[in-house]
Amino acid sequence: MMLPGLHAASAMVLAIAMFYGFINGRLRVEIVSLLTIGAIALLLYVLPMPGEDKYAGLELAFEGFGHYALVTICSLMILGRGLVVTGALDPAARSLARIWRYNKSLGLLFTLVVCLFMSMLINDTPVLVLMIPILAQMAMRGGMPASKTLIPVNAAILIGGMSTTIGTSTNLLVVSIAQDLGMRSLTVFHFTPIVLSAMILALPYLWLVMPKLLPDNTRTVSVESRRFLAKLRMAQESPVRGKTIEEVRGIAADDVTAWLPPGNRGHVGRRLLVEGTYDGLRETARKMSASLAPTWLVERINADSGRTGKDLMVAEMIVAPDSRLIGLTPSTAGFEGIAMLGIHHARQPLRDTRQHSPDATMMEGDVLLMMGMPEELRQFAQNEGLLQIEGSEEIARSGKALLAVAIMAGAVGLASLGLVPIAISALSGAILMFATGCVRFERVGRALSAQVIVLVAASIAIGKFILVSGAAAWLGGLLSSGLQYLPPAGVLAAIMVFVTMLTNFASNTAAAAVGTPIAFNIAQQLDMPAEPLVLAVLFGCNLCYATPVAYQTNMMILTEGDYTFADYLRSGIPLVLIMVAALSTSLVFWYGI
Repeated sequence: MMLPGLHAASAMVLAIAMFYGFINGRLRVEIVSLLTIGAIALLLYVLPMPGEDKYAGLELAFEGFGHYALVTICSLMILGRGLVVTGALDPAARSLARIWRYNKSLGLLFTLVVCLFMSMLINDTPVLVLMIPILAQMAMRGGMPASKTLIPVNAAILIGGMSTTIGTSTNLLVVSIAQDLGMRSLTVFHFTPIVLSAMILALPYLWLVMPKLLPDNTRTVSVESRRFLAKLRMAQESPVRGKTIEEVRGIAADDVTAWLPPGNRGHVGRRLLVEGTYDGLRETARKMSASLAPTWLVERINADSGRTGKDLMVAEMIVAPDSRLIGLTPSTAGFEGIAMLGIHHARQPLRDTRQHSPDATMMEGDVLLMMGMPEELRQFAQNEGLLQIEGSEEIARSGKALLAVAIMAGAVGLASLGLVPIAISALSGAILMFATGCVRFERVGRALSAQVIVLVAASIAIGKFILVSGAAAWLGGLLSSGLQYLPPAGVLAAIMVFVTMLTNFASNTAAAAVGTPIAFNIAQQLDMPAEPLVLAVLFGCNLCYATPVAYQTNMMILTEGDYTFADYLRSGIPLVLIMVAALSTSLVFWYGI
C-alpha cells in the first residue's frame, strides 16, 4: 500500500497530537483544542492544499465556529439550562426519593430507567447534576452507598444519551459530519430502537452486577449540613392548618423538626416553628403551602426580580463581631429588600441563655440564611457587618417550569416529526427560553460551556482536514484490508472497539471527528452501506465507561464516589463488551446486512 501524502500524514500527526494532549492532561482541553485549530490554519496557510490558495485553509480551520452543529449544541445547552433553573426536573427527583425510601433495589432500578429516558432529550450533564445530591442523600438515609450507585447511574445516563441524535453533543457532531459527507438526514429517534434493544441486555448488569463490583466508600464521618431555625407562615389554604402537631410532623421532611410557637396549644394555626437543613425546610414549606418569610415580602422581592430581570439567590451570612444585628431579633432588625429564611445559632463559649427559636436575639457567629437579588445581598452584608459565605444558590423560577417543559417538548417534537431540522427547532427553543425569561440572557454563560464550544469547533476542523487531505481514504483502505475477511457484525464491532479505545483515553468528540470520515471510506472499500458504519462510530464514541477521563460526567462522580481508576476499569470494561456485542448484532439485524 502506498504511503500517505504530505497533507494526509500531517492530518494524522495532528490528530495523534490532539489525542496525546487530551490524554496527557497537562494542558486544559480548550487549550489543546485551540492549538489544534491554530496548527491547521498555519499549516494550510504555509502549505496550501493542491488547487487551493493559502486563505482556503483558514476557512477550513475556523468553519467549526459557524457550523450548524455547534449552534444546535449550544441551543440544546440553553434548553437544558431552562429545565434546571425553573425547577422543572424537581418533581422527578421527589418521586425518586419516595421510591428509594420504599425499597433500595427497586429504587435503583427505577432511577436507572428514569435517568436513561431523561437523558434521551436532556444533555447528560444536567441529569447527572440533578441525581448526585439525590443519591448522596439516599445514602445518608440508609440507602445504598453512593459509591455503588453513581457509576451505574452515570452509565445509564450515557446509554440514554446515545439513543437519540440530540442526546449528546457527540451524536450531533457525528450526524452532522456524516451529512456533510452525503449521508441522509436522521430524525431524532432514528436509531433509538437499536440502542433500546442493547439496553435490555445491559440493564440487568447495571442493576444487579455493577454495584457489586464497586467498593463501599462510605465515609466514617459524614459532613453534616448546617441546620437552621425557621418560622413557617401558613397560607389560608394550607393542608396542615387545624391539624395536631403530631399529624404535622408526619408531613414534614425527614430531617425537619417541628413544634408549635409559645402560647399556641393544640392545633396548628398560622405559624409553625421548624428546624432543619435548607433543603428540608424548603421541601416542608412546599408540602404545607407555607412560606419561610413573610408572604408580602417574598411577593415584593419576586416582583422586583421580575421587573429588573435579576435572579434571586439564597446566601449564608455570618454575623461578624462588629455587626449592628448583635442583640437584635429578626423582627426588630428592619430588613429591607431581602428576606431572612432561617438562622443557625452559633455555640457560645459560655452558657447560651437564648431560646431555641428563630425569634431569639442574634449573636456573633450566627449564620443567617438570606434571600434576595445578588446586589441587594452584597449591599446588606456590607452595611450590616456580615460575612457572606461562598456558594450562593440560585432559586428556581418554578412559575415557569411548565413553560420550560413545553418549549423543550416543542423543540424536540418538531424535529422528531421531521417538520424542521433540529438546528432550527433547537435555536427557536433557545430564543423562546430567553424571550419568556426561563433563562436570563445575561446568565447565558452558566448554560454554555466554553470548553465544549472550542472542542466541537476543533473536532469539526480536524475531521474536515482528515477528509480533504486524503488521510481518511488512506486509513480506510488500511483498516478495510484487515476487515474484509470479517462478517458484517465483526466489521461493525471492530470499528466500534477502535473508536471506543480512542474515546476512553482521549476525547469522544475528537474520536467522532476522526472516526466518521474513516467509516465512510471503509464502507466504500467493502461495498457496505455507510449508515450502519457511521452509527458504529457514534455508538463507539458513547461507550465511555472504562476510564474517568473518557467523559465529563465520569470526572464529576470521581470525587463524589471516592473512586479510583481501577473502579472504572473493573466495572466499565464488561459493560463496553456487552454493548459492543449487542449493538453490532442489532445493527446487522436492523439494516439487513
